[in-house]
Amino acid sequence: MGFKVRKSIKIAPGVRLNVSSKNIGLSAGVRGARVSVNTNGRTTRTVGIPGTGISHTKSTSTGSGRRPAPRPQQNAQPVRAARPKKVKPGLTAPAWEKQLFKQIDGEPDAAAIHGIGQQTPSVAPTAAMVEVLRVAGPNRDSERARVLLGWLFDSGYDPAADPFITKYLEPSEINIPVATGITAVMTWDRQALGLMVAELEQAAGNHPRATAVVEALEPTTVAAVSLAELYAEAERWSDVIDLTNGLSNDDVAATFLLIQRGTAFREQGYFEAARESLKEALRVRSRPSELRHLAWVSRGHTYLLEGKKAMARKDFERVLAEDAAYPDLDTMLASVAP
Repeated sequence: MGFKVRKSIKIAPGVRLNVSSKNIGLSAGVRGARVSVNTNGRTTRTVGIPGTGISHTKSTSTGSGRRPAPRPQQNAQPVRAARPKKVKPGLTAPAWEKQLFKQIDGEPDAAAIHGIGQQTPSVAPTAAMVEVLRVAGPNRDSERARVLLGWLFDSGYDPAADPFITKYLEPSEINIPVATGITAVMTWDRQALGLMVAELEQAAGNHPRATAVVEALEPTTVAAVSLAELYAEAERWSDVIDLTNGLSNDDVAATFLLIQRGTAFREQGYFEAARESLKEALRVRSRPSELRHLAWVSRGHTYLLEGKKAMARKDFERVLAEDAAYPDLDTMLASVAP
């Protein structure tokens, strides 16, 4: 978990120059579709669904022929630092407010921030959020962030309703990889806080806790995607089916949910129902490749359980043709060898 600081300058309608500590880049596009290139030779294409917070990002690099190693799915990473606004506490501001402001305006110290919360218990949640934004995040201390954010969530805290946070800090975006091929781009509010807690708990192997947190959130599309993956990992197949009733392939999130639905039917022995769900998931060819590969693999396993090895082999080879490094693909192909 960490933040990246950058400066973005508009140079033409839809075109921005992005300057960071590591490189210079150029981005162009419209809401829901952008392409970015930078001096490291990396090209990034982002396609999103306006208004949903869901996007898919794919990056390629021309700087090296070596393929980068995939990052863990649950490595949730905020992407923009929470920077101070151009406002300072007044002369009559309480002492804790002035002390905490120094921690966001200068070099932060985790012990000092924690001490402010201990000295003034009523502002302990604010101090904890400041520690996440200014210390745990930039230092990529996922364990400390998990503890702090978990406590904040359980206490009912909402960063968007915190007067100190909204007064002194610019809104910061976070990218939360809620499932394979799907990333939620959000600003800090209670919903984002809960999803981040769930991702950190899931990464730590605490799936019951992660599931309980998402179940307590407002039932949004992003929450449904996260919950479907958690239910599937816990083999709660009936819950996956109940969660995905009445779906059609209208967007990226629905594609993922249909794949989970097909997998749930397969695991319950309803092979035809599984294939129908996966057929609907594959109906729209423009979906991200990660999701199409996931659907092919799921359908291949369905065919394999039905004893249709030739059909399973076709689906596995479809993945092979596009991504020979797909996890466990060699094992899948070996299982359907003539």
